[in-house]
Amino acid sequence: MSELPLIALFVFSLFFLLGSGVWVGSSLLVCAFIGMELFTHRPVGDSMAITIWSSQSSWTLTALPMFVWMGEILFRSRLSEVLFRGLTPWLQYLPGGLLHVNIAGCAIFAAISGSSAATVATVGKMSVPELRKRGYPERMNIGTLAGAGTLGLLIPPSISMIIYGVTVNESIARLFIAGILPGICLALLFMTYVVVWDLVSGKTKREYIRFTARERLRSLLDLLPVLGLILAVILSIYTGFATATEAAVLGVVGSLALSAIQRSLTWETFRESLLGAVRTSAMIAFILMGSSFLSLAMGFTGIPAALAEGIGALHLGPLELIALLTVFYIVLGCFLDGISSIVLTMAVIEPLVRQAGFDMIWFGIYLMIVVEMAQITPPIGFNLFVLQGMTGHDMGFIARASLPMFLIMVLAVVLLVWFPEVATYLPSIMNGPG
Repeated sequence: MSELPLIALFVFSLFFLLGSGVWVGSSLLVCAFIGMELFTHRPVGDSMAITIWSSQSSWTLTALPMFVWMGEILFRSRLSEVLFRGLTPWLQYLPGGLLHVNIAGCAIFAAISGSSAATVATVGKMSVPELRKRGYPERMNIGTLAGAGTLGLLIPPSISMIIYGVTVNESIARLFIAGILPGICLALLFMTYVVVWDLVSGKTKREYIRFTARERLRSLLDLLPVLGLILAVILSIYTGFATATEAAVLGVVGSLALSAIQRSLTWETFRESLLGAVRTSAMIAFILMGSSFLSLAMGFTGIPAALAEGIGALHLGPLELIALLTVFYIVLGCFLDGISSIVLTMAVIEPLVRQAGFDMIWFGIYLMIVVEMAQITPPIGFNLFVLQGMTGHDMGFIARASLPMFLIMVLAVVLLVWFPEVATYLPSIMNGPG
């Protein structure tokens, strides 16, 4: 009991720094330093060096900068134009029309990027002006883009999945494979909502763009290189031909080749993509450094053990625990980005989840969907900021437009709990490295 004021000081410093606008990585490192000084006599510098080195020396983590670079290369290519031109002839006749291009385009780019913000920016820079020109409702235009953009966290390769896999020591390859079916199902839920909305409201204009048979074939051929890159990366992992890290290198080579074919690969775009990947990877590595050191410090405070015991004393069943965690991550997502939410909470949450008997691969997919909600939850939802800069609308309008997609993701969590095989079936039959 005598340590309660020290624990309160430690927790207060953590939330004060996170809320003050200090970099997340810096906040975690400072709080960890404070915790080590308060609760242990171990040399802080030595402990920091050993902990940070062990957290960064994982071979699995080498896949992360490669997938980030792959997304950066394609972000600077003509991919948004190719996706819009290739998907339009096939999706415009569905109820909801070209709104489905937003969703399908995001799903495809998510499968070669792994970044939610990059997905929104890439697809949106082409679709927003085109849909506005054709008179589509602005709220649906923005809402579908915001919701479908979150697929970057779920459909492999996902940067957040790599972070989760490293944190809980689970196979990145199996996590990637597990995300395929849930990602497709979530995209189909978004498209179903658009169909129902259009049939009920009738607000979509029925002015179809005319395409000849030759133009339809050409649009399909435009998509083949992109789809080929996706299949090459995923199948190389699924068949055991390559590890996740090797598949990431394959993806980088393929994205460079694709950019060269599109004639968008210049020395300037190559340099910008490389620097962008370095900045993003360094930011993520900094957060991981802080979180690993903070986990060590929190262990000395006894906070994780106390929280685990407290939740255990509630005698929650598996469904009740999942419901509680869902609310917890939704609230946390209002203030932290997805990667920070994962690394900051896993030290406490992982033992609870394992004790409840959940499959950690399944829980990883569940966590990706819940963390996706944070991307469109004000005030910190990153996709909302990207869309605000792209469209010029205020945050309130964009948040209201995204609300139906948020509710669809809640439905997806419910369906995943009812039908866990959606996430566990493909990994269970997967051949190759575990």
